[in-house]
Amino acid sequence: MSEAMINQAAWQHAPGHPLRICVSDLPPPAADEIRIRNAAIAINPIDWILQEIALLPWLEYPAILGSDVAGEVAAVGSAVERFKVGDRVVGQAVGTTVNEPAQGAFQDHTIVLEHMAAPIPDDMAFADAAVLPLGLGTAASGLYGRTQLALAPPLHSPTTRPEVVLVWGGSSSVGCNAIQFAVASGYGCIAIASARNAGLLKALGAGEVLDHASPTIVEDVLEALRGRRLAGTLHATGGIDDCFAVVARSDGSRRVAATLTPPEERPMGIEATHIFGSSLKDGEVGPMIYRDFLPQALASRTFVSAPPAKVVGQGLAMLQPALEALRAGVSAAKVVVTLP
Repeated sequence: MSEAMINQAAWQHAPGHPLRICVSDLPPPAADEIRIRNAAIAINPIDWILQEIALLPWLEYPAILGSDVAGEVAAVGSAVERFKVGDRVVGQAVGTTVNEPAQGAFQDHTIVLEHMAAPIPDDMAFADAAVLPLGLGTAASGLYGRTQLALAPPLHSPTTRPEVVLVWGGSSSVGCNAIQFAVASGYGCIAIASARNAGLLKALGAGEVLDHASPTIVEDVLEALRGRRLAGTLHATGGIDDCFAVVARSDGSRRVAATLTPPEERPMGIEATHIFGSSLKDGEVGPMIYRDFLPQALASRTFVSAPPAKVVGQGLAMLQPALEALRAGVSAAKVVVTLP
């Protein structure tokens, strides 16, 4: 392996063990792939869960975890026309989905599918860009997937629609992206979150933000929805039973897309589906977001990276402390590690 191709990776050798940094071989990108030299890596809850337990039956250990990367293009596949070496990009890594370590995020270089990456503006920090991918992908899958809410696509100049999208858990990574997508699709948006995060969510486009800690949260949301119709509901986190109770008593769509497997017991008529965040790699939603929408939306700042990045350190050795920081609890922020 040539010096230029030496690739360090933070390997998860088995569940229940800390990350170990070792040299990892890295193949050239396939025709429809790019190789990113990572400058920033963000952490998601699924990462520390996969460190603790073998949640995904198809995932073989040792594995390279992680989904969120931003950096510079280091190589392009033969069929790639959108990118060239040196381009600044953000991308969603799917290594744990396809059981391919080279496509995991926790390393110096990551192989990413061309239609799961987008250019970022020159003045956008890599750490800020890295907060986007899995949260964005999960929100987009839930809102636009044919088997999910199947809402109208996001546009750069959307037509205002009369319906409302309800986002439960609005200050989460998924929630922050879902709010922005709902607005870009022309819908109104009501978000449920902690009262302390109301300012952030209103800046992202939520028309109303209701406090999840209210003892009357169901009635509060129903009052906010009075005279309005639901286009669909995305449940990112929080009390799903309260969410179901609201949807069951509201006008409009009874469909709920949830980031966790929804409980079987729910009010009659509620159709609940589980969102798989990396499903963007298949079907039409991935290209719709990463090719058609995100590049211009980021350039025009009509779509921003949220929640804010919380950089906890630099270098692959900081990924283990980053996992522990997220496991301990973070609100309205995304834990990020930068690379030299």
